[in-house]
Amino acid sequence: MKYSIKNKHHVYPQLAGLADLLPRMEARGDHTLFKYPKGKEFVCVSNAEFAHMIRSVAAGLDAAGLAGKRIAIIGETSPEWVASYIGIITGGGVAIPMDKELAISEVEGFLSGVNAEAIIYSASFNEKLAATKENHPTLKKFIPLVGEADEKTLPFADLLAAGATALENGYVLPERDHEALATMLFTSGTTGTSKCVMLAEKNTCACVNAACATVDFCDQDVILSVLPIHHTYELAIMIAAIQVGITIGINDSLRHLMRNVAEIRPTGLILVPLFVSTIYKKIMDKAKKQGKDGLIKKMIPIAAHLPRKMRRKLFSAIHDTFGGRLEKIICGGAALNPELVKTFDAFGIQICEGYGITECSPLIAVNRYFANKPGSVGPAVPGCEARIAATGKNDLGFDEGEIQAKGDNVMMGYYNNDEANAGAFTEDGWYRTGDVGYIDRDGCIHITGRLKSVIVLESGKNVFPEEIEEYLEDIEEIAESVVVGRKQEGSDTVLLTAVVYPNKDAFPEGTDKDTMYKAIYDKIMEQNKRVASFKKIMALELRDEEFEKTTSRKIKRHLVK
Repeated sequence: MKYSIKNKHHVYPQLAGLADLLPRMEARGDHTLFKYPKGKEFVCVSNAEFAHMIRSVAAGLDAAGLAGKRIAIIGETSPEWVASYIGIITGGGVAIPMDKELAISEVEGFLSGVNAEAIIYSASFNEKLAATKENHPTLKKFIPLVGEADEKTLPFADLLAAGATALENGYVLPERDHEALATMLFTSGTTGTSKCVMLAEKNTCACVNAACATVDFCDQDVILSVLPIHHTYELAIMIAAIQVGITIGINDSLRHLMRNVAEIRPTGLILVPLFVSTIYKKIMDKAKKQGKDGLIKKMIPIAAHLPRKMRRKLFSAIHDTFGGRLEKIICGGAALNPELVKTFDAFGIQICEGYGITECSPLIAVNRYFANKPGSVGPAVPGCEARIAATGKNDLGFDEGEIQAKGDNVMMGYYNNDEANAGAFTEDGWYRTGDVGYIDRDGCIHITGRLKSVIVLESGKNVFPEEIEEYLEDIEEIAESVVVGRKQEGSDTVLLTAVVYPNKDAFPEGTDKDTMYKAIYDKIMEQNKRVASFKKIMALELRDEEFEKTTSRKIKRHLVK
């Protein structure tokens, strides 16, 4: 039986364009939209205040001669960042969200390549962009959130003031074509390998509408923003939260995460799998130090059969760590171990896994809160279709192959890159995700790997490392892992090798590397019993440092040698 969304508790009007958000925010008035730390205090911004900020950004850019231009935004998550993004687009321009972790030389190269004319940036970039201001070939105006005015510099406060004056004098947002270019995003990679994804307002709004229709959030919810705001995943969630009327807490740094959780007391979180597995390991490490880890493990299968309220009471100490109100987590961005979904459910916290890719704005599929299927990423969301370009049948009898998508959420294409565009779409217009998987009888998508990361054994068998890494997550002594194929010296034999960063908190202080190696190796050999013979890990390598990651906390697999 196919899933439906008829059980949805909350119904929200469809967004045609981002300007539709404004009257809804204005109608909510003083209801808190953002809450974020500023020094030792927490500051609140109401829906009405934020709507006025957006209108002022759009009007201020118009007054500065920047309406309709391509404008970059870089810096930490803040109401000003989000208002800039929405204000640029509703004012008729093109927003270019930038990764704040990029080297300035890369930022400069990307922006000159797309002819950006202005950049809005947080105080942490004031000094970093000083030289850029003097010699960049396309950037004409620099808009710091904090800074002084000069010939090329328009401080954000002055932009808002000019916008407020323009609004008083009758400025109104322009009509805009929702199918026209609105956002330019760079995929991860250097200036030579990265591609620029072009999204129309229609693409973003299709994604937001789908998110609102398929997840169980309402205007009584509170979330905490922890992922980088330039990423489409966090950006789409942010806009969907504004559409719904959710209060959005902002985490200013991972170092302050637990302080901010205690203050914001979220009812929901939007995370990537690495955060979920880290949270679980921290819970169990703390329990182990208190001598309670064995008890928790015994209670989990019992709790799974209890009503949710009783589960939450049983694990109240764990809930207190998150402020006592956390009920749900949406997880995406990489593969999530289905056992973690079951474990958190036993705690009384539902995890619904989803799937997306920047080129699809990014949402393609998500598990429905009322029909959650751990191990899958759920069915395709409304407005998006998914199919499998089958290359054969898997062990379960389902067609398996590349996952392809089609719908209003799919990008316009890559900027100035005919070759990439030709390879990105099929002849009949479906977007090729590069992910491999299958669709089960319920219409749920299961992802088994990436085409680019597949390991081909000498037997001709294809192994997707993500599938094996998933079961390695069950080993508490492993913090992070990447599975690679190592050729034996003087032979074509490929050994599946686990490259592991140990969870040092799982060992007594001062444990030597050899002891860690043996403990992890023994656990891997035990886990090997769960998989087919050609998928067994045959070698282990330990790392002294964490894997290098993207700002969205994905391991940079291509750097693992």
